[in-house]
Amino acid sequence: MKPVIGITPSIGQFENRGEIFRMEVSYVEAVEAAGGVPILLPPSNAGFAELLPLVDGIVFSGGGDIRPDRYGDRDVHETTYGVSDLRDDFEFRLLEAALAADVPTLAICRGIQVLNVGLGGSLYQDVSLEDHDPEAHRQPWEVGSWENPIHAVNLAPDSLAAAIIGDTTVGTNSAHHQTLKEIAPGLRVTGRAADGTVEVVEAPGKRFVLGVQWHPEKMFAAHPEQARLFARLVEEAVAYKAEKALGTVAAD
Repeated sequence: MKPVIGITPSIGQFENRGEIFRMEVSYVEAVEAAGGVPILLPPSNAGFAELLPLVDGIVFSGGGDIRPDRYGDRDVHETTYGVSDLRDDFEFRLLEAALAADVPTLAICRGIQVLNVGLGGSLYQDVSLEDHDPEAHRQPWEVGSWENPIHAVNLAPDSLAAAIIGDTTVGTNSAHHQTLKEIAPGLRVTGRAADGTVEVVEAPGKRFVLGVQWHPEKMFAAHPEQARLFARLVEEAVAYKAEKALGTVAAD
């Protein structure tokens, strides 16, 4: 059987009907193309203990910002948007459980930030606070525009990311206004943009924990190197699923 990949959704408003969970179709398509079965992981505390065993891998998706006081910032920058305590609470709890169970994990855009903050790191609330050009990292949204790279990311030659991508440089799209600041214990920076912005982190010692600051789900169809990120996630999830069936998963 194919591995089940849980994907965290965003939370937003739908007209006058209140809050909704939403997920861009591209996440589903990328997982399916790699051979996985995608399911939505709704932010909820009810039945949480029963939720994690259902999945063989996780994608922490993009979306709004993490509440700044979660990483020690008292002031809220004017560009901070889309904060959801429900989503923050759920994803930090999910991350802790996933890491403890050694579930294969791919963290995308907001996801890499959740990974870093969840393990004790911090963020720049805006790229400009790092003395970098915000426009270089946040291309405007137009249908199809995120399919093409706008800058390069340099990868450490000995990194997991370089092994998957097949090169030490990869072209990426860019749609973020926040960046990683202090790197959490247990994470290694293995990719940076030319201006020094952290673009990739990995968790050495874990089965598969990879965070990327760009959106590979928007590029996978036209760029095989981006598709390989999802292929590797699914490959690791297949092995994890088999170990679960045998009762041999080594958890923390």
